[in-house]
Amino acid sequence: MRIIQANPANRLLAELDPEDFDPIGSQLRSVTLQRGAILQEQGSFVDTVYFPLNSIVSMVTTMLSGSTAETVMIGREGAVGMFPALGRRRAFARAIVQTPGAALSMPAAQIQEAALCSEPFKQLILRYKEYLMAQVIQTAACNALHSVEARLARRMLQMNDRAEGAPITETHVMMSQMLGARRTTVTLLAGKFQDHGIIRYRRGRISIIDRRRLEACACECYGIMRGQSHDMYGKLECLATMNAPPAPVHIQHRTTDERPRAT
Repeated sequence: MRIIQANPANRLLAELDPEDFDPIGSQLRSVTLQRGAILQEQGSFVDTVYFPLNSIVSMVTTMLSGSTAETVMIGREGAVGMFPALGRRRAFARAIVQTPGAALSMPAAQIQEAALCSEPFKQLILRYKEYLMAQVIQTAACNALHSVEARLARRMLQMNDRAEGAPITETHVMMSQMLGARRTTVTLLAGKFQDHGIIRYRRGRISIIDRRRLEACACECYGIMRGQSHDMYGKLECLATMNAPPAPVHIQHRTTDERPRAT
């Protein structure tokens, strides 16, 4: 099935003018990404590029011990596996589907050919590469300098933005793996957020009840990353631009030790 550019749900593809999108659209195919599917493995060759529509993919670094940490989150604002168009064919990180849903896919070899034939498309990839690197760098600083509480709030907001306000479907185990934190710590903090009326959590579904208070709990990185998104696309992808948040809500807690199927 040929993909036609009619307000495409993927924000990155929407940046292209119709004449630049047309050759690419003829190569795109619709796929369904299942939760937990690994789209690419760290260090492996990248053979397919994915453009999420309503799915969310986490780029995860895995250590020899098996410990993991999320380095960047990709929703409909971006793409997974774009760098082969610039000559890099091995994956920097594992790409795992966090929120199942629809996506568009295209062979990496065809992406590279499209970049060679279209200067606007090549420039878009370069711009996206800079944006993605900025997100990764900010995430690295956040993981090193900020508390689990602030990082959990930041990540919930990022998931909520990409889900466009719909409930987040993620377990405490998944959240702890992405944050590189202990599950017991994440469970304790999520419980505190719920007790304070900021979120509602039930059977792996997280609904944000008081977004402004959750923003107040998050670190500065959330606002910085939103600004990077604004610079990339000229508008924010979340529900609405928020006013200045209220005074921070400090939640005290005890420290503890802490391939896809297509249809």
